[in-house]
Amino acid sequence: MEDKDLNKQQDEQEKEQEILSLNKLTELGNEAINLGLIVGHGYRGGQYEILRSGEVLLMTPQEAQSYLQGLIEGS
Repeated sequence: MEDKDLNKQQDEQEKEQEILSLNKLTELGNEAINLGLIVGHGYRGGQYEILRSGEVLLMTPQEAQSYLQGLIEGS
């Protein structure tokens, strides 16, 4: 396989991983809302924003995923 084809394949795999990660983060955020643990979530200024009663938390998507998983598991 040529380097160009290998790079294209790696780029496609990375994009797929990003989409899967974003989907997982969205699912976790929505579940946390349904459980009443947070009031909102989404991207803001390149970071992930989680809204809790009177609190705004900004973190990386990876940190947000861990945070939301912890909230849900602890509920």
